[in-house]
Amino acid sequence: MGLSATMKLTNGNTLEIYRDDFAESPREWDNLSTFYCFHKRYNLGDKHNIDHGDYSSWDELEQENFNQEDDIIVNLYMYDHSGISIATHPFACRWDSGQVGIAVITKAEIIENYGDDSPASRAKALKCLESEVDTYNDYVQGEVYGYTLLDSEGEEIDSCFGFYGYDPTTNGIFDNLDIGQEDVA
Repeated sequence: MGLSATMKLTNGNTLEIYRDDFAESPREWDNLSTFYCFHKRYNLGDKHNIDHGDYSSWDELEQENFNQEDDIIVNLYMYDHSGISIATHPFACRWDSGQVGIAVITKAEIIENYGDDSPASRAKALKCLESEVDTYNDYVQGEVYGYTLLDSEGEEIDSCFGFYGYDPTTNGIFDNLDIGQEDVA
């Protein structure tokens, strides 16, 4: 864990932000979507029993395993160049990127979590899926952080790790400490 930033607070305390090198994969959490990923060198996404080699295309894999009319199925793409990125859209580099999997939310999961399969519920589920992809992208990029809060004497008074995303004003660190930008000296 390397020190990433130090911030003096107006109350005299010091906030030290560190990269969290031991972060838990967000795919270990209780997610709404399931990521079916396939890569020769990386173990990505969720555990599953689908063998990508059994299918000649992504469409065939989807047709044989999911209800394409009722389930939400979103392509997952990876960019691999001095680190990896995951997104729901293709990357511009055709040599170092491509489809790595799909994310799926079944109709049954939509109904279980949102009460029905209405367009509004499906829109909420899709927004949740996109958020899960963003969090996973933070994880695979190593953009997970924690903090140590020191008093004016340099004594530790609080610490917490596991904040996904680089910005402490949006990743939850400031919320966890109940501070705002105005509290930073």
